[in-house]
Parts: sequence; C-alpha cells; structure tokens
Amino acid sequence: MTEAALRHTPPKPGAGERQRRLHEILRVDHAGELAAVHIYRAQAAVFAATPHAGLSDDLKRMEGEEQVHLDRFEALMRDHQVRPTVMTPVWRMAALGLGAATALLGEKAAHACTEAVESVISEHYAEQIAETQARDPELAAELTQFRDDELRHHDHAIEEGAHEAPFYPLLSAVIKGGCKLAIKISEKI
Repeated sequence: MTEAALRHTPPKPGAGERQRRLHEILRVDHAGELAAVHIYRAQAAVFAATPHAGLSDDLKRMEGEEQVHLDRFEALMRDHQVRPTVMTPVWRMAALGLGAATALLGEKAAHACTEAVESVISEHYAEQIAETQARDPELAAELTQFRDDELRHHDHAIEEGAHEAPFYPLLSAVIKGGCKLAIKISEKI
C-alpha cells in the first residue's frame, strides 16, 4: 500500500477505539454528576433560609447521593487516566446558576429542574448501559445502579409537583436542551 493510501485509510476499530469511548463515557458522566451536585447544593442553600427547610434537607440528601456517583467517577478517571472536560468550570457555574434560579422560582420549579435533568441523565445512562453490557459488565452494573438512583430522583420530583411549575413545558424543554448540549460537548472536550 502506498504512503498516500495509508494516510486515507481510517483506523480499524479495536482496543484504541474502546479506550477512547471509555474516556468519553467517564468524562461526560463525571461532568453530569458534578453538575447535579452543584444544582442540588444551590437549591438547598436557597431553600434553607425559607419556610421550605424540609425541602432543603431533601435536596441535601439527593446531593449526597450524587456525590457518591461523582466520587466513583473521579476514582474511575484516575484509574484510567482520563482528564475531566475542559468545560468543568463552566458547567459548575451553570449548575449553580440553574439550581439557584429554579429554587428562586419556587418549590415546583426546583422539582421541574430535577425532573428535566434526571430524565435526560437516566436516558443517557440507559444508552451507555446498552453499549457497555457485553464488553464491560462491571461498568454497566455501576451505571445501572446510578441510573436507578437518577430515576428515583426523577419520580420523586414528579410526585412533588414538578409538572405544576409555572411555564413547565418551556422550563423543562430549556433545561433538557441544555443538558443534551452539555453531554455532547463534554464527551468531546
């Protein structure tokens, strides 16, 4: 084969491709869990100073569950020498802003935020579980556990009136769109 032909031949899928994809999965999931921690943290802080202090405690509990996920992804990233997305500072600030803004809009808006975020994240985890089950069943099992936690948060938010939030369809669509965009960006950079 000529040198020119070699330059135009795409690489064959293999271990390198699997490693690249693992790095994408770990990077994006780390970013998502980091954002979830900061959303819940900001919401809890807003509600702590209101008559909804019980909601603040509930949000702190969910923040703690997300922190467990974040800690696990940080360990996996260290083990596999994966760098976090360069967008981490932006996602942290965006998550704090989203959490504070939705909490300031009220209890139902905070629940709508949770429902929207967890909806996108649980779907994202489901796709990753399907993708990794055969080649990395241990990772797929962890992702399944995390997805189940996200679904519990999602369902709890609905039970607490997420769909009753002012301008729910618009609020939900904007949050879901932002999450999907953040996922695509975080996978790559």
